[in-house]
Amino acid sequence: MRTLLNLLWFVLGGFVMGLSWWFTGILAVVSIVGIPWGKACFVIGQFTFFPFGKEAVNRKDITRKDDIGTGTLGAIGNVIWFVVAGFWLALGHLAAAMMNFVTIIGIPFGIQHLKLAVISLAPIGKTIVPIGSASPSSRRRR
Repeated sequence: MRTLLNLLWFVLGGFVMGLSWWFTGILAVVSIVGIPWGKACFVIGQFTFFPFGKEAVNRKDITRKDDIGTGTLGAIGNVIWFVVAGFWLALGHLAAAMMNFVTIIGIPFGIQHLKLAVISLAPIGKTIVPIGSASPSSRRRR
């Protein structure tokens, strides 16, 4: 079922938004200063192409440690990101969500676009994991 949802997603809008993330990442990397944001763009762009079966979680929840992206510098980076690109990517996801909500079959895709809109507002410090691998019970087993 996950594969079918991912294929439908890719054809019905995931491809365009994934390319938007990658294009933003290219612009960030070209600026040299934006390399950390560019890296996040490529990771989330890949997630945007095929999001079903995966989720974005805070790296601190996985590692239980602060790093440069989950601490104060990450918060500052997310504010800069929001002003420069995050707002626009979120608007793209919101527009795609509204188009998907028009049909019954598009509702799961619209919900996924809303999740991605939230991620696009503050992507620094996030990582993509398979669904369930970031749960407290799975972390105890490690």
